[in-house]
Formats: sequence, C-alpha cells, structure tokens
Amino acid sequence: MVGPTNGAVGPTDGAVGPTDGADPAFEALLILLRDQRGFDFTGYKRTSLMRRVNRRMQQVNVSSFAEYVDLLQVSPSEYTALFNTLLINVTSFFRDAAAWEKLQSELLPELLQSGDEHRPIRIWSAGCASGEEAYTLAMVLAEVLGAEAVRERVKIYATDIDEEALTQGRQAVYTDRDVADLPAGYLERYFEQQGQRYTFAKELRRSVIFGRNDLVQDAPISHVDLLTCRNTLMYLNAETQAMVLQRLHFALNDGGLLLLGKAEMLLAHGDLFSPVDLGRRFFRRITRRLPRDRSGLTVGTPTQFGADGGADLQDLALRNAPTPQIVVGADGKLVISNERAESLFGLLPRDVGRPFQDLELSYRPVELRSLVEQATAQRRTTWAHDVSWVRSGEQLLFNVEVLPLTVNGKVSGTSILFHDVTRYRRLQSELERSNRQLETAYEELQSTNEELETTNEELQSTVEELETTNEELQSTNEELETMNEELQSTNDEFQTINDELRERSEELAAVNAFTQSILTSLRRGVIVVDRDLRVIVWNQPAEEMWGIRQDEAVGAHLISLDIGLPVARLRPSLRAVLAGQGDQTESIDAIDRRGRPMSVRVAVTPLDGADRISGAVLLLEPVQPVAEAVEQASG
Repeated sequence: MVGPTNGAVGPTDGAVGPTDGADPAFEALLILLRDQRGFDFTGYKRTSLMRRVNRRMQQVNVSSFAEYVDLLQVSPSEYTALFNTLLINVTSFFRDAAAWEKLQSELLPELLQSGDEHRPIRIWSAGCASGEEAYTLAMVLAEVLGAEAVRERVKIYATDIDEEALTQGRQAVYTDRDVADLPAGYLERYFEQQGQRYTFAKELRRSVIFGRNDLVQDAPISHVDLLTCRNTLMYLNAETQAMVLQRLHFALNDGGLLLLGKAEMLLAHGDLFSPVDLGRRFFRRITRRLPRDRSGLTVGTPTQFGADGGADLQDLALRNAPTPQIVVGADGKLVISNERAESLFGLLPRDVGRPFQDLELSYRPVELRSLVEQATAQRRTTWAHDVSWVRSGEQLLFNVEVLPLTVNGKVSGTSILFHDVTRYRRLQSELERSNRQLETAYEELQSTNEELETTNEELQSTVEELETTNEELQSTNEELETMNEELQSTNDEFQTINDELRERSEELAAVNAFTQSILTSLRRGVIVVDRDLRVIVWNQPAEEMWGIRQDEAVGAHLISLDIGLPVARLRPSLRAVLAGQGDQTESIDAIDRRGRPMSVRVAVTPLDGADRISGAVLLLEPVQPVAEAVEQASG
C-alpha cells in the first residue's frame, strides 16, 4: 500500500507540528481532518500531501485551501472523495518477488529454527491495505511450515487506518487481475474459484486478523517475530519516522526481522536495526545494552616506578595529555588536574587538595558528585554522554567517563576524563542530515515513481477499456453492415415490386382508357351501379342525355339523382337483376336535359363479380321523342 495512509500511520496530536514556513491554510485543513474525521496527517511530508490535495481541489474547481475547508464543512460527502485521493492503495500478491523468495528460502527457515518448534509465531503486516500482503505471508508460511502448522501456531495481524480497505481484506475476494502474478500452483492450492472471483482459502484465512491501528497514536503489537511495514515511512517526516521506528523496535522480539519497502533504507537508525539484506530491505532488531564496564583498572603509584624519574615522567604525561582529566581521591579531594582540564574549566593550581564538592566543576556542566559515588560504590565505569559546555561562545560536547582507581583491590580514588566528541557529533549530525536529504530525495523519487506506476496502471486499464469498446464498435459495425445488406436486398425486392406495380398500373390505365373509349363510343347512356345502387360508371352519353357530369354522378345513389328519368321505376328491375333473375328490359317515358319528352328503353343486366353479382349495368337507349311520335301519328 502506497500513499499517505500506507499502513496504519497517523501522527498523534502534537507529535509533530507543522514545519517552518508551512501554509497556515493547509495546516488548518489538516487539523480539520484530524478533529472531524480522526485522520491525523500532521506528521506527514507536506510536499506529498499538498500535491494530492491540490489534485482533488482541481477536480472540484477550488483554488485555495481555505475555500476547500469551507467546501468540506458544507459538503460532508467531499471527505470521502478526498480520502480516496489521499489513501492510495497500491498493493498486490508477492509484490517485489525477490524479497519474498529471500524470506521463504532463507530468512524464515532460519528465524523458525532459532526457537521452540511448538511456540506461537506472531507476524504483523502494518499497512496491509486490502489484504494481499497479509495473505502472501500466510502462503509463504504454509509453504515453509505446512497449512496445518499455520492454523495451529501462526497469528498474522493485518492493520491499516483505511476501514474500507480492511473490509475488503476481511472478505478476501479478488479478481482475475489481482491473482495474475501468483507463483505457479498457488492459485489452485490457496484460492477457491467462485464465478469470475477468487476467495482465499478459509482454513488459512482464520490465521489472519484484521484491525485498525495507527502506528503513531496507537500502541504497537508486541512480541512479533516478523514485521512488514512497506512504503510507509517514506511519507513521514524525520521526527515521525524516528518515533515510529522506536515503536517497531519495541514490537519485535530479539532478533526479529523487519521488512521495509524499496524506498526505505534506515541509514540514520543503525542503533535500532542492522541490515540483513539491504538490497531487499530486510533488517534485524538490535538489542540495545548499556556501555560495557571497565572496572578493575589500576593506576600505578610513584613508588612503583623506582627512583629513576618515572614518577616525574608519569606526571608530565598526565599534565600534557590532550584529554581533559582530573583525579579525585578517596577522601573526596581533588588530587590531580591536567593542563587541558585547567584551561577548559578554569581550575587553578591552588584548587588541588580542595574538597571536590566545593569546586564548580563538581556540579557544572554535569552533576559529577553522584557519578563519582556511583562509580566508587559499583566499582565500574560510569558514563555521562553528550554533556554540553560553552566556552568563549562555542558549544562543546563531551562524553564524561568516571573511572574508579583501585590499588590492591581497594578504591583509592576516581579518574574523571572528558572526551571531546564535538567534532564527531557535528560530523554525525551532518551525515545524518545528508542521509535524510538523500532519503527524502530518494523517497520523493520513489513516490513519484509509484504515482507514475499508478497512472500507468490506470492508463493501461483505460486502454483495455478502449480496446474493448473498439471491439464492440467493430462488432456493431459488422452487424450494421449485415443489416444494410439485408435492407439493400429488401429495397431491391421493393423496387422490383414497385416496378411490377407500375407496369400493372400502366396496364390498368390502358385498360381503363380503352374501357372509357368503348363506353364513350357506344352512343348510348351507360350507368353501372353496385349492389347498394351507388353509381360506379357514368359515361359521356349519359351526361349529354341527363345533364349531370361524371364527377357529380359517381358515388351518388342512383335513386337520389335528380334527372329527367324516373329512376324509381327502375327499382324492381334492379332488384330482380341483383337477385339473379336475369336481364330486365323496359321502356320509360322521360325528359332529356333540354326538357324535351322522350321514350327511353332501359336494359338492365347483372355485373358479375368473382363469386356473385356485384352490381348492375344500365344501358339507356332513346327510342323516339314523344312529340315526334305524336306528330307522326297525326299526319
């Protein structure tokens, strides 16, 4: 897990304050997150945090940290989006495979052989994210000890501060992509397939205990044999790193192993951990002890050197020694002080023989009387480290060594030496500062690399989605082409049918024209009606005979037409014809359109349909006008 919340890290209140020159508005944002939601990022490196917060601010179009604080206060749902940006979980099974191979093949067997074969084994995965690292530990232990021994002896504590990631870890359900990098055979041995998902084996899952833990503000898990805390320290500032490492040191058993991420070196903490495999970031806990005693040392007396001037030589050597030194006798009086001590602490020759407790040196720069009493009582060397002494405006640092002097087994006095470690401490401080700067630069580079990896994974996912979309579009295009071909074929069929219909329409128009010409050329009125006696055909001679145009007559009821022919008298004939009684003929007196009387012979014949009589045809033939007939009769 990589990100500001990698592992269970969150500085306590006041553990690490904002650095000099920090943006007050950004510090107010961090305090709001701590007070409102319990996520304390005040111990994290500001550059990484500000970069991630700025990324979220750009997404919501906010230009300042103060405005973003206002947004969080009026829109609580924004907290979720912000934490998703800050808590970037990048983890996988067997991430950095070389480290896991080293642990499984060499370090873990060595660690397990060093104790009782039945003793419980405690492992802590700090910053477990969604559980892949914790379950990787379970699989490695199962390969070394066997699954049954893991169930009986092993407890793996998986902690993080991201509750959502812990929930996912407890479910132990992963996708095809999550398990793609497992070693050969591990998927079959340690996972159960459920559709498109894979669930970690239930018997080993019981050995993994998930829980929320903040490495800074929560108590560490103790008596741990192996502790993994990968890519977490790189996001903390130097003070918080030192505090967290103290807790990790406390959590581990003597000789316990610590596995860090590739970006973490521990160059400035050699008093806590020693490298086991620096390339793969394995370190072993160092058991810290008090400096070794140097009791029993004896100093010769002047009489032991004879009369050849040895005592004078010894006194001269002591007087000119580069290390400030004084000697206090068993009676508590100052016996010897060399020139370096006199120059440094302002001692005078007359001070020799005075009670040591009356001298300023006895209590400043450090309380020496108690150290003298302790060294005399315990008969061993006593130390006071990094004692500060200011001379001429320059601060000097000393390690004070109080050494009991014995003669014939009896303490005869105490030698006090002031070892100047000023230059050493300055060099050490400069080295630590340089190391921290190198670590910071390396961590920033690693952080950028991790972010680039994350971005690359997101881009890869986007490319895969685009490829899938392209394939779907290609498939849709092929379907559309097929449909287009089918539509083209259908269109061709419709065109063929349309051509046939046009041909038939032309034929029908020709037939209609031919029929109309016949009806016109008959010189007799022709009326065709349907079974309801509505006019279907009304030819031109009928128009001339009765004075009604075709467009007025067609569609009208024959009986309702107001013409000179008493059509009501034709009703019986029409009924007879429609009833299938054959042709009917009768003569009727009528008046033409000019008002002249005339006699009309009407022949009514059936209009045959497909299976029945569909109407009637009336053929109207004028016989002779009545007036002409009367005139002929009278003549």
